[in-house]
Amino acid sequence: MKKLIAVVLTLAVSSCALIACGGSGAGSEKKGEGVMTYGEYVAAPVDSEVTVETYVQAANAWWDGKITLYTQDKDGGYFIYDMPCSEEDAAKLTPGTKIKVKGYKSEWSGEVEIIDATFEIEDGSYIAQAEDVTEYLGKDELENHMNEFVSFKGLVIEPSKDADGNEAPFLYNWDGSGEVGNDVYFNVSKDGQTYTFLVRAYLTGQDTGVYKTAETLKVGDTIDCEGFLYWYEGVNPHITNITIK
Repeated sequence: MKKLIAVVLTLAVSSCALIACGGSGAGSEKKGEGVMTYGEYVAAPVDSEVTVETYVQAANAWWDGKITLYTQDKDGGYFIYDMPCSEEDAAKLTPGTKIKVKGYKSEWSGEVEIIDATFEIEDGSYIAQAEDVTEYLGKDELENHMNEFVSFKGLVIEPSKDADGNEAPFLYNWDGSGEVGNDVYFNVSKDGQTYTFLVRAYLTGQDTGVYKTAETLKVGDTIDCEGFLYWYEGVNPHITNITIK
């Protein structure tokens, strides 16, 4: 009987170990030959050559033979900046499309991105769900989610100031120098700290719901929002959805 119990316990421990191992890699996927895992990409030095497999989540408008992509796999996000691309191929880079990207890891004002890239379309599809990262605002942990599709809850709209010192709930361009059709910048606060978010016109044009909602913001509004965790001298998300509470 003792021997039987020992065998059962051994099997139970082994099963738990297997589950734990599976859990530790939850969401991860096997990469193709010569392709980095997300962890390897993060560890790679700036200016080094990188090869990743990832999935298109959104794209800035194609322009002058180039496209900028917001992409993500099940482990993290990759921002692909100004990748040479024909207009015909750009039309194929719809949300969920799997691509293999080869380029160089770069950093600009804190934003980690891939530049001078080439790509191949591969079989597969994946759409990321927004991860709530509100609790990480103002903390170092937030940077671990750079370029991912994320959400923020319970933010309060704070006044912005243009170059002349005038206050407004939002600005066209970062300094208020723009007009309808330009990026919409707005300040939000959480737990006593203020951050600058924006609706990127090349990503979500002036006819989209998020752009029009941003134009209705008022100081003191409480909002929930979603977007891509871009970085510029600190957190500077490109917002794709706003809900005024």
